Order: sequence, then C-alpha cells, then structure tokens
Amino acid sequence: MPPAPGPDDVVAARCTAQLLSGPPATTAEDAVRRVLAVQGQDPRGFRLAVRARTSGVVAADVDAALTGPRSLVVSWLNRGTLHLVTAEDFWWLHDLTTPQLAAESARRLQQEGVDPVLAERGIETVVAAITEHGPRTREELRAALDAAGVPTAGQALVHVLLAATLRHRLIRGPVRDREHCMVLAEHWLGPAPEPLDRAAALERLARRYLAGHGPAADRDLAMWAKLPLRDARAGLAAIADETVPAGDGLVDLAERAPVQPAPTRLLGNFDPVLHGWVSRQPVLGAHDPDVVLGGVFRSFAMAEGRAVALWRIAGDRVRIAPFEPLAARAERVLLADAEAVAGYLGLPAKAPVLEAAG
Repeated sequence: MPPAPGPDDVVAARCTAQLLSGPPATTAEDAVRRVLAVQGQDPRGFRLAVRARTSGVVAADVDAALTGPRSLVVSWLNRGTLHLVTAEDFWWLHDLTTPQLAAESARRLQQEGVDPVLAERGIETVVAAITEHGPRTREELRAALDAAGVPTAGQALVHVLLAATLRHRLIRGPVRDREHCMVLAEHWLGPAPEPLDRAAALERLARRYLAGHGPAADRDLAMWAKLPLRDARAGLAAIADETVPAGDGLVDLAERAPVQPAPTRLLGNFDPVLHGWVSRQPVLGAHDPDVVLGGVFRSFAMAEGRAVALWRIAGDRVRIAPFEPLAARAERVLLADAEAVAGYLGLPAKAPVLEAAG
C-alpha cells in the first residue's frame, strides 16, 4: 500500500480538484459545476473564483451567464450563505440544504424586530413585487417592504429575503446596471424538475463534492453542506465503490486526473479553496488571522499552494502585500497573474505593485 499523502500532497490534490492546477475550465459554467457551489455574497469574489479556474473567460461572461442563458444563479444554499451555482444544480441543492435553515431564519428575524406576523407580510410582499414587476433589485424590494410596514433596518432586509427564498425558491439571476436582481426560480428558470429522494440527493452530493474537493473526510462534507454528519456518511457510503482511501480518514474519487503541482496565483475574497474543509490550516498556516478577519475572507496570494500575501485593487491597480519576502519566481508569477486579474475585470492597463513585505 502506498504511504499516506503528506500535507503538501493533500493541498496539491485539492488544488487540482478545484481546477486551480492542471487544465482549466473553458467556461464559467464548467468552473462552477466542478466546485459545485461557490460562496457568492461578494460579487467580485465569485467572479474572481471563476477567473482562477478558467482560461479565455472574463468577468463579463459571468454576468452574461447570469442574465442571458440563465445558466448560473446565486441563492442562499448550504450553510445559509449565498452561493453561485449552475441552474441545474440549484434545484436539488436547495431542496437538500435549506430545510434545516428555517428555524435559524425565524430566530434571526425575531432578533431584527420582525415578528412572525411581520415576517409573513414581508414574504408575501417580496413575492408579490417580483411576481408583478419581474426581477427586482435589493433596493426595490426594500422600498416595497418599507411601504408595507415591514422592518428593513440593520440585517432585517437580508433575513426577510432569506425567509422568502427558503419558502419560495428565490434566486439572484439577472444583472441590471451592475445590480443583481432577485426573481422566482420558476419564473426565471422554468418549472422545477422532479425532486430527488433524500438518499439519491445525498449520493449525488457526496460524488459532486469529492469531484471538486477531494481528498476529504466525512466531517469536511458535513461542514461544507451544513448537514448532519450521519447524512455526509450516508452519501459517502453510497459511493464507496467509487472512492479510495487517501490517508488520515480522507477519501477521494478513484477516477481522478493526475495531481498537478500546487499553484502560485492570486485568489479573490471568499475563494472556495478556503471553504471546503473543516481546517484551513493546509493553505493558510500561521497566516489564517491575516486572511480571515472578522468573518471576512480577504483576497490572498498563494505560492505553491500556501498563502504568502494579501492583495487588493486600489486606484485601478493590483497591489500585492507579501507576508514575508517572496522568492524571485513567485514574484514574477504573481505579478503576471495580477495583470491577468486586471484584464479579466476590465481594469485599465496599469502595472501591478509589489509592496514591501510585512
């Protein structure tokens, strides 16, 4: 039996599974399909997640997929967080990962001053506005709720929209004037497909999760989907004949492209490479508090699969701030990738800046 993979091997294998190494996807849809669900509360972040996993794609292609062919959507799914998914994956992921969010949703509404009566009124108002007027922006829905006397201050608006999503399958589909509009899934995507039974959905979840995150353990899957551990184990057990041990309780799909060396590149905020497993230690190491600050996952650079810098865009220019001095090769690769980021986002052609370490 071959030796269990070490930490570097696991990072390389996961980066290959995530399309950060090896042949990239050639469409936004294929990149999202591989990861299954890309954390989507930050519009630039999910567009940059697509960039890091594709070739020949620009940010405008993501907007086009949301608005034209309607092949990508954003909605609250696993962990009660907004995620970018393919249209065909939305239905079964919604049915599988959102029912358990209802109790927490009701509690948060109460905390925001939205009692059950007001919550029902808010849900009805949101659905009526979208049904009557079509896709609505967040501010248009806020105005409708304000007119109906439903609280929208603080986080109340977000939690009313979440409650409406859980009940009526709302999605963020079309982009209008750079604003994401909410719409009913059935209105935007067409009739819902025949639902999967729970066992079949868990089997599909396990297979698709491992395709974009393996090697991984049952607890990683349970955390990522926010499902009970028994459900994660049931899904993995259903595909046991398709998996192989990968050491320390990890498993991976038996049919897998060869592992490629871990990459050196820039990743956007909330990148999926930090959200698929219980521990971020293999990628962030001692720099976890530098990258993850107050629940915000900042844009960072990795060199050979390890976090080495933060980066930002200031004055239409990419600025890289290393934690420590970078090797010459890493500098060259990251500066070239910074130029690629600017081109992808349609920024003016300005030379990126490498700031002093520390």
